[in-house]
Amino acid sequence: MVLFDGLCHLCSGVVQFAIARDPRARLRFAPLQSSAAERLLEGSPPRAEPIPDTFVLIEDGRLYLRSAAALRLVRHLAMPWPLLTALVIVPRPLRDWAYDAVARRRHRWFGTRSTCFVSTPEIQDRFLDPP
Repeated sequence: MVLFDGLCHLCSGVVQFAIARDPRARLRFAPLQSSAAERLLEGSPPRAEPIPDTFVLIEDGRLYLRSAAALRLVRHLAMPWPLLTALVIVPRPLRDWAYDAVARRRHRWFGTRSTCFVSTPEIQDRFLDPP
């Protein structure tokens, strides 16, 4: 399950990128602004760090944030994208620093939507809260 900022062009683009490269259609999505995301996150255990407003991955009942979420996501995509998981050798503080640097600037660089991301009929079944 991928929870993403439905108002962010970059985050929505990552979702579209992942859908196109998820040949087994295993990934499911929900905007962080949706009631589905709210329900999923309210049951998560308390965390030392806050839930980011960018993107979260829930896999096997575990919550992954920031660079860990991104690296877990690419594991589900068609080759060659899973090769990026090798970046796990980069220390997490450094990976998260780079992730946060882009996340802080994503709205300025890529823009925002005035309404939340809406799926097309072809991919609607991949989203928890269809429009």
